[in-house]
Amino acid sequence: MAFAREALRNLLKKPVTEKYPFEKRKPAEGFRGRPIWDMEKCIGCGTCVRVCPVKAVEMIGRGREAIIKHHLDRCIYCGQCAESCPVKAITMTQEYELSDTDKSKMLHVYERK
Repeated sequence: MAFAREALRNLLKKPVTEKYPFEKRKPAEGFRGRPIWDMEKCIGCGTCVRVCPVKAVEMIGRGREAIIKHHLDRCIYCGQCAESCPVKAITMTQEYELSDTDKSKMLHVYERK
């Protein structure tokens, strides 16, 4: 009988679940989403590659001609790359819907145009 009483009480309560994905929430202040590189600022020093704890950042070449490959499927969004960049070429966005079933979409390539 206690189970039926508890079930009835819960049926009459308001739901506590979010309305996501129908209503998007604004991320909290200080949230670290997907990092993006500004290749106009990037000097190709490789600091972001060295400080990444999970090897999510790859650099092909050096200097202004460097190509950056960022693996979203490896990234833990710690922000070490952005904090350590000497020219502030990396920005942590507020983007949080990053999962995908297509693994090819998990690789972002940045190169100078």
